[in-house]
Amino acid sequence: MASQGGAPDKERSPALTDAEAPGDLNRASTSPRVDLPKFRFLEEIRKRNVGRVAVLYVVVSWLILEPVHVVFHMLEVPAWANRLVIILLALGFPAALIFAWVYEITPEGLKPTVEVPHGQSIRKQTGRRLDRAIIAVLALAVIYFVVDKFWLASITRHGGRAAGAAATPIAAAPTAHAEPAAVFAPPAHSIAVLPFVNMSGDAQQDYFSDGLSEELLNSLSRITQLQVAARTSSFSFKGRQIDIADIAHKLNVGAILEGSVRRDGAHVRITAQLVNAVTGFHLWSQTYDRDLRHILALQTEIASAVTTALQATLLGDSSALIELGGTQNPLAFDAYLKGQKFSGIAFDKETRLSQIAAYSEAIRLDPRYAKAYAGKALALSTFAGSNATGPAVRESFEEARAAAEKALALAPELGEAHAAFAAVLDQGFGDYGRAAAEYDRALALSPGNALVLRESALFFSLAGRTEAAVANALRAVVLDPLNVVAHRNLGRVLHIVRRYRDAIDSYNRALSINPHADHVAAFRGWAHLSLGEFETARDSCATPPLDWDSNTCLAVVYHKLNRQSDASAALAAVRAAMGDDGAFQYAEIYAQWGNIPKALEWLETAYRMHDPGLIELKMDPLLDPLRQEPRFKEIERKLKFPT
Repeated sequence: MASQGGAPDKERSPALTDAEAPGDLNRASTSPRVDLPKFRFLEEIRKRNVGRVAVLYVVVSWLILEPVHVVFHMLEVPAWANRLVIILLALGFPAALIFAWVYEITPEGLKPTVEVPHGQSIRKQTGRRLDRAIIAVLALAVIYFVVDKFWLASITRHGGRAAGAAATPIAAAPTAHAEPAAVFAPPAHSIAVLPFVNMSGDAQQDYFSDGLSEELLNSLSRITQLQVAARTSSFSFKGRQIDIADIAHKLNVGAILEGSVRRDGAHVRITAQLVNAVTGFHLWSQTYDRDLRHILALQTEIASAVTTALQATLLGDSSALIELGGTQNPLAFDAYLKGQKFSGIAFDKETRLSQIAAYSEAIRLDPRYAKAYAGKALALSTFAGSNATGPAVRESFEEARAAAEKALALAPELGEAHAAFAAVLDQGFGDYGRAAAEYDRALALSPGNALVLRESALFFSLAGRTEAAVANALRAVVLDPLNVVAHRNLGRVLHIVRRYRDAIDSYNRALSINPHADHVAAFRGWAHLSLGEFETARDSCATPPLDWDSNTCLAVVYHKLNRQSDASAALAAVRAAMGDDGAFQYAEIYAQWGNIPKALEWLETAYRMHDPGLIELKMDPLLDPLRQEPRFKEIERKLKFPT
């Protein structure tokens, strides 16, 4: 036996191998190849099942973390709570190992290992139980991984494909044999922003959560590499319990951004999550607790995080694009959101004035708020064309132009500002050449903005740029497939380029979204009229509620049906509703009645009054009977339509 001092045993026979050496652990070998104290420690770890406890602890911790993350997210638990769980599990790891080292399970219960006689130890039985537990937990982990990775993902990929057909702009002809369902393959880097849920318990705060969602949507749409579903389509799912995969199929997008807003006085908590609509996996999620004075910086923060999660390759600094034309004044932002609340819905005069007042308040609070000026310009232009009468019409157009020019001065790269200016020039001033240039600029700056696309499409169709018009209108429908206005505008564009059947299909799709959509039934009646389907045209134009456009259509249809008294009554209804402001419509009616002198007289009146309808003169089929008249050609020359 070696000396207690550990000196080399020079008398040991060279023939004695390590295998033949005594196994007494109290003996310290002098061989340079063996370190028995180290082996003794490892052997104790094995005997006390410390390694097994470590493996079991790690696997169980992994199984705990995933459901905890999901539950915490659903309950809007702050992000620090997730981190706390991880920290506690990490601290528990060494504690579990120390516990396994110090204590041992015996038939009488837990005892310190040093106090357990050799004959009472059941370490081997405990080790076998731990082995079985490890195998069971690993099996659960594998099952969870397979279900989450393959089965649920397969359901997400293959479910609800039929709904995607609704996103196609023009119905395809039926085939004799059903084709196999195509794999859902949305465009790369495509996203829809669903309206964030108002968790404040106060319905009056809906405008805030909706407005924040819309601001985020608009910010993302400025990034060229992202295809963003437009507001009307995304917001159509508000308050409806629909699966994310179904929404993605209807909007034809690969990712969905959803979240909630809880506002309490000056404090706001925003929870946002980005979901891959093809796999069903979460790409990114975050909870933000902020004071309202920091809410504007938060918008940029969320949008930047989303673009990173989508791995979009940006041409420049996305933060600069996101903040373009915005404000750092939370009160101004609040007022702007109130104005945006009214966008995309039917307006009476009082509601429109309330919207204009909200934008004006935002401008008062921040005189450099370019987006508020652009919003006010569009609201004023619509008010002038739809609600104002007498001198207020011209005054409103002048104010709209000033607001649009201010927006451009503050943010020359803001696409919405150029679109607003184009609309004012088109509707209020008849400056079609400059309006065309402004629409081109708006499209270059905001190619993914559905409003810019559909408004430019209608203008281009009326100006004779038919290919660009149809392409932009179709693109607007792709981005905003559930927006009745997008389908209505596509129908108008197709009608103007004389694709009447396709126009009727688009109008029918708009009415399937909203059977009471303004003007759509009348527009469909015009298309049937152009096809010579007079009875069908009458039925469509007579769909209640009747407005000036419906009666204009009926005045022409009844004439075609040889019901002149009904035609005159319809004309009288238009005159009662519009007065001289309907000069262009009267020119259309008299042209179709064959009263050429009267039609030209009203067309000249429309020119003197800067009637917004004059934009239709170049392409309007109803004015075809006048096109060879010198007076008509003179007006067309003066209008200087862009080529």
